Amino acid sequence: MQHGIHPTYRPVVFRDRSADLVFISGSTLTGEETTEIDGRSYPVIDVDVSSASHPFWTGQGRVLDTEGRVEKFRRRYGIDA
Repeated sequence: MQHGIHPTYRPVVFRDRSADLVFISGSTLTGEETTEIDGRSYPVIDVDVSSASHPFWTGQGRVLDTEGRVEKFRRRYGIDA
């Protein structure tokens, strides 16, 4: 591995404001804002969606009914299987 060409990998705070969730993870991202957690200062990265606010993980997602689409297409265009 060459020295001096790779970004620094360090702990970063990811913040999902819509779900009021903050978690620390390793990343090469940098942020201008910092926050202090447990006496240590971390850069902050704001995210739009996390597991706390994503519809799939929160159970608020919709399941689309796809049954019958192929049959509907075949009826419409007269295609036999």
